[in-house]
Order: sequence, then structure tokens, then C-alpha cells
Amino acid sequence: MKINHSNIKKAKKFLDNYECVAIPTETVYGLAANAYSDKATKKIFKLKKRPKSNPLIVHYRNLFDLKKDCLINKEFLKLYKKFCPGPLTFILPLKQDSKISKNVTNNKKNLAVRFPKHKIMRALLKEIDYPLAAPSANLSTRVSAVSHNDVKDDFGNKIKYILEGGPSSIGLESTIIDLIKKPKILRLGGLKISEIQKILKKKLVIENNPKKISAPGQYKLHYSPGIPIRLNVKKANNNQAFLLIKKQKNEKSNYYYLTKNNNLNEAAKNLYSTLRQIKKDKFRSIVVQKIPNTGLGKTINDRLLRASKF
Repeated sequence: MKINHSNIKKAKKFLDNYECVAIPTETVYGLAANAYSDKATKKIFKLKKRPKSNPLIVHYRNLFDLKKDCLINKEFLKLYKKFCPGPLTFILPLKQDSKISKNVTNNKKNLAVRFPKHKIMRALLKEIDYPLAAPSANLSTRVSAVSHNDVKDDFGNKIKYILEGGPSSIGLESTIIDLIKKPKILRLGGLKISEIQKILKKKLVIENNPKKISAPGQYKLHYSPGIPIRLNVKKANNNQAFLLIKKQKNEKSNYYYLTKNNNLNEAAKNLYSTLRQIKKDKFRSIVVQKIPNTGLGKTINDRLLRASKF
């Protein structure tokens, strides 16, 4: 999709006036506001009905901008060089003189930061002189938005502006790595853990079910379409939506394919839009075919498990 500079200016105008704007990224759509403003970031929590204890990810255009707010280390630089811009979020120490709103961090001394790859989002970041706090553009605990229409479905006219950027190319939130002390994964996401381990040359602990919430996406109930989900099922009743990743011999009207050939990248991209469609089609429950717990399959299983806590 081409960059529409008129739309970028509209989004900037709202953001400059401390409003929230929905923005496209390669992972999912975000609900963005000036990360330096208490007034603006407070609106994110209100719109999403998000607990104040759940910190926000802040989006930067480049390393130069990040250094105004955070301290960096060798592990960060290795990963930044390889994967940024892209679907990787870092937990880094905040500088004492950082202007980041305390709403964003829940008064903590660390910050979750990301460098989005989507060209329209990057064009917007180039036009403004502050970073953007931007959690996923959906109601808290519900399915993330991967298109302009998804955002519209959740918020209607409550959001001042939605910056169009086409469908999200990855369709899953970013992977989160904590780099405060010993590197560890806090959220499975759109970047495979094996790729991160390869660069750092070490095995990483995955700590995505902590007692205390230290990063987005760690709540037990999350990503829910609002109806019960059951995992690892071989057969479905006709009144249940059946979520599949392998082509079946007999097609039925309640079959919904994330992919027909076990392509986990394709399945990841289609996950949230399919869950939303099932809800629109008025099914009252979802059963899911067993999904391989490898690569992005791990992230898909994580999302479905949290959604099943409905």
C-alpha cells in the first residue's frame, strides 16, 4: 500500500492534540498516543478498558530516538541489528530524565520498546517528535485487530481517526524479550524464539505466565472472541465452529481454515480475522484441531490457550 501523506498529516494533527489514533503495523493494528503525555496515554486505557497495571509498548523510528529514553546493552544491539525494524519488543531500563509518561510503565523503571517495520507507521513516526505508546487496537482481553474494519468493529466512532494501512502482514503481536538482566522471553510472538537464540547464541527461558504482570500479553485471559474455545479436538459437532490447519476430505459449513496445508506462517496471519469471523457468523463455541507446537505454532497455541480461559 502506498503512503498517503495527507492521511499521515491527519493522524499527526490528532496525535499532536493528545488524541488517540489507530495505526497499522506489520504485527497488528495499534491504538496510539503521545508516549510523553499523561493526558494522551490515559485515553488509551480508557478506550480499551485496559487495567492500568498492564504496561504499554512504545514505538520508535530508530536507535537515535530510543537513546533519549532508554539505556542499551550488547544483547540489544545484536538483536536490533538483525531484527529491527520488525516484530521484536525489548524491555530496557528507562533513563532517569526520560519524558515517558508514568501511565505507560505503571510507574516502573523499565520500558517496552519496538521499532515497527510497516512503512506507513514509519512515515508517521518520521513526522512527529515523540514516540508512540501503542497497544493493540482492540478492547481489553478481546481479539486483536488486523485491519481497519476490525478497529471500526471494536470502537466505532470512539477513536478520532484510523490510519489505513491494509491488513497486517504477520497477524500476531511482537515477541517480547526482557534485557534488564539475563535475557528471557516474556511473550511469544511473531518472531520465532529459535531465531533470537541463534543470534544471542544461548537458550532463552520463556516466562510468559508470571505471578506479576511485567509486560503486555501476560494475562491468563486474552485474545478472546467472547465465546468458549476447546483445543486439540479431532471432530466437531455441526453447531460448533471447527478451526483447522489441514485440508479435510469432506468440507462442511462449520469448517474454518487458518491454512489448508499446515503452513504455520499463514495460520498465524489468519488467526485473529478467522476468530472474528466465527463470532460474526454467530457460532457459540469453537473447537480447534491440534496445531504443531513448533515455530509460530507455539505462538498460535499460546493465543488460543489464553482465549480458551473465557
